[in-house]
Amino acid sequence: MPFSDWFRRVTSGPEADRPWARKSVLIIAISAALVVIAGVAVLLVGPGGLTLRATSVADGQGGSTSSAPPAPAIQVTSVTPGSNASGVNGTSPIQVGFSAPLAADSPMPTLSPSVAGSWKVTGSVATFTPAVGIPGDTTVTVAIPGGSTGMRSAAGEKAGRGGNLAAGFTGKFSTASYSTLRLEQLLAQLNYLPLTWTPSGSTVQPTDAAGQVAAAYSPPAGTFSWEGGYPSMLGRLWAEGTGNRILTGAVRAFQSEQGLTMDGVAGPTVWSALLTAVAAGHANANGYTYAVASQSEPETLTIWHDGREVLQSPANTGIPGAPTANGTFPVYERLASQIMQGTNPDGSHYADPVSWVSYFDGGDAVHYFPRYSYGFPQSLGCVELPYTQAKTAYEYLSYGSLVTVTG
Repeated sequence: MPFSDWFRRVTSGPEADRPWARKSVLIIAISAALVVIAGVAVLLVGPGGLTLRATSVADGQGGSTSSAPPAPAIQVTSVTPGSNASGVNGTSPIQVGFSAPLAADSPMPTLSPSVAGSWKVTGSVATFTPAVGIPGDTTVTVAIPGGSTGMRSAAGEKAGRGGNLAAGFTGKFSTASYSTLRLEQLLAQLNYLPLTWTPSGSTVQPTDAAGQVAAAYSPPAGTFSWEGGYPSMLGRLWAEGTGNRILTGAVRAFQSEQGLTMDGVAGPTVWSALLTAVAAGHANANGYTYAVASQSEPETLTIWHDGREVLQSPANTGIPGAPTANGTFPVYERLASQIMQGTNPDGSHYADPVSWVSYFDGGDAVHYFPRYSYGFPQSLGCVELPYTQAKTAYEYLSYGSLVTVTG
């Protein structure tokens, strides 16, 4: 007899009240309960007979509640700029690519030194956009966090666990130097050069910090124009877009105005101060001065200031045993008076009081020294002037002013 027919017979037929039938039903009921408790199967009875359905103890509805498997770990697939890259434009974005889309609330990489800006996730790529830009000549470390608290995939977020970057990753890159051409443009705008600069297109606003940094990496087009009145030998010292004597003197002048070390080198500190000065409109208060000491007799010193001649005086330069070197040099020290000491060509020592001293090349300076006459070699390398003319020269020869010795 089929089991289903037998079960109906013992549970509802004439034999249902017999002791052996009641015992059989009890045994079956207990067995079914054990099956349910074990979570293996449920014995169902219906009009169509017995069926067996797999189920779980926990849900009571036949659905599984076993935990979802952890999401697979993600990997870094790309970093831009690449590790150890150099000459990077500091206004460019930083991108990190992963092997799977990222969770919206995933931790983000960190930059050292800290840079103002924001991260944005688009699919499997995290992009950092600087708010202003990373300064020139800066080494940047990009630290990508890993482990249980590290970057996490969208799949890991949905599963509630897993999907993290297995191990942290660190990369480095260096930004490019700011443009020499842009340095010249800004110094011209602030009156530290004997030239003016006019942009050809749209002007970068002085207070536009991001625009100024972008221009420092990639200068806008424009034209330099000479202020009239300077001698042609000054023009021969100029080289647009490359290092030159005029630029070195201008950087020294700016460093002096800013209280910085006067080495004539436009490093990160100078650039930071320069961009601040541009934003604030702090132009050169001293104007531009250029001096020429001619060793052709009668010897003279001529000074131009802001494009016009302001002084021409007889002068003394060095004797054959202690000559004044030809060349162009920036003023690096100024003293209203001092006791100038040294050794004469014959080995004897001197200690002479002098006034209105502007040093430009080692121990050589423009200054007052009392002489019976001026206009021919008498000094030990300095450019000597009468008192009144020396005082006038001192007023114009500010730090960074160029002195050319020729003849």
